[in-house]
Amino acid sequence: MSTTALSPALAGKRVLICVGSGGVGKTTAAAALALRASVDGRSSLVCTIDPARRLANSLGLTALGNAETRVPATALEPLGVQPRASLYAMMLDMKQTWDELITRVAPPEQRERILSNRFYQSLSTALAGSQEYISMEKLWELRRSSNYELIVLDTPPTAHALDFLDAPNRVLDFLDNDAAKWLLTPALKAGKLGMSLFNRGGYVMRGLAKFTGTEMLQELSNFMLAISSLNEGFRERARGVRQLLEDPNTGFVLVTSPHPERMDEAIHFHKMLKQHRMEVVSLVVNRVHPMPTEALWADAATLTPSRRAKVEETLREQQILAEQDRTGIDQLQAACPGVPIVQVPRFAMDVHDISALWRTGRYLVGDETLG
Repeated sequence: MSTTALSPALAGKRVLICVGSGGVGKTTAAAALALRASVDGRSSLVCTIDPARRLANSLGLTALGNAETRVPATALEPLGVQPRASLYAMMLDMKQTWDELITRVAPPEQRERILSNRFYQSLSTALAGSQEYISMEKLWELRRSSNYELIVLDTPPTAHALDFLDAPNRVLDFLDNDAAKWLLTPALKAGKLGMSLFNRGGYVMRGLAKFTGTEMLQELSNFMLAISSLNEGFRERARGVRQLLEDPNTGFVLVTSPHPERMDEAIHFHKMLKQHRMEVVSLVVNRVHPMPTEALWADAATLTPSRRAKVEETLREQQILAEQDRTGIDQLQAACPGVPIVQVPRFAMDVHDISALWRTGRYLVGDETLG
């Protein structure tokens, strides 16, 4: 077994968070880790943000939703292995998770006012950072209220580390904007007549109403007042999320690909995580071109001259790509000293079933390696 594999983290951590840019294979890595943990004897949950249904399909399920769904042991039969613990999966529905949070924390008399407000609806579907915030909130809630030995979170794709790390702060700043509340509170407290007078007498409010309309301004005021009573609760939960991310039982799995641009993003992401005192347990370089083996060259030599030339040209192209990947990985290791690097090869087909997911996991834990 490789000494740089993810086995120690898989056996010892309570939370693993897969982070990185979009399209590098975070969902696959997260599912493969949770699958392997359950087979090895740790009850596991993989929580994905991916709107595609690849995760459900690869686990032998027809669909996933916002509730935990148990993966039946029969789904693992093609692997010839028997899971020693349960495996659950879920796909986070951003709007539903926000609604559940408001329903849980808001006083009964305020819930419907918040849930039906159009500014809340924008917050829960489109505000920058909202998806990252609610995924961390859900992780904190799951860790606090469930008994899974391991939770693996597949985070939203982001090109910049700060988009992920600062998302909770951006959302909290929006909810706790003292300037906005100072401007808007009189609109609701004074009622319609007060609003009219406020519009005539206040230069800032007149300007806002000109661009947004009085009705829109009233609705924003309603939202800010309704949500303001929850701000301390949000801040307390954000502190809990922060503590969870810095907890020794939490580890980050930084997933990237050999593409130079993705490598640069991974290096920056690693730097930001370290600065925020968050532990990176592994760098996973996915879709690495394997070096052609001696057996492939030997097989090519047995072909007819014309066919041999074509096959050897393909092998040389493969060798060049593998050498480029190797150079990039060496640079990544130099920029992130002390962090184990796991390589997963580029497979002939995308990971779309339980067998391919299991094979990915074998590379992640070091049962198979790229030479």
